[in-house]
Amino acid sequence: MQKLLIYCLCGASLALSACSTTDQLGSIIPAGLESLPLMYKSDVQQGNVITQEMINRLEPGMSTSQVNYIMGSPMLVDVFHQGRWDYVYTMRRGKNEPEQKRIAIFFEDDRLVRITGDLKPEVPDGPLDLKEAEVITVPDNNNRDGIFTKVFKSTEKYLGLDNDR
Repeated sequence: MQKLLIYCLCGASLALSACSTTDQLGSIIPAGLESLPLMYKSDVQQGNVITQEMINRLEPGMSTSQVNYIMGSPMLVDVFHQGRWDYVYTMRRGKNEPEQKRIAIFFEDDRLVRITGDLKPEVPDGPLDLKEAEVITVPDNNNRDGIFTKVFKSTEKYLGLDNDR
């Protein structure tokens, strides 16, 4: 009986090891687990966030520092072409396919010349909505006493040693 069991186990292991379906099982099991509704897959965001509003703010003739302020530092600055900045943004939400945006910005003499890629600057249809400037007045700080001077003055007042006689 034991010999029969050993022969069956050896035969089954040989049959499974020689079968090509074991390779397929290795890829089917993880794919099946990912399709379960209980499995959570987090959002993965890579690169610089690129929005249409950011692209609309870019204007020809802007300096590199102005573009850097609006878009952020580029993902890639080509060593051989210093006048080209590349921005790449990839967002994968859960189990969905990743969405990718690419923008290439070209400079000549440190001034913006053109933009190529997935997003293009849009011209607004209606009149521009300009916000009125809000003026905020900040009072001057005439009291320039340091912390030790303030502590000393408050101690004099507490002890009654102030010279206001």
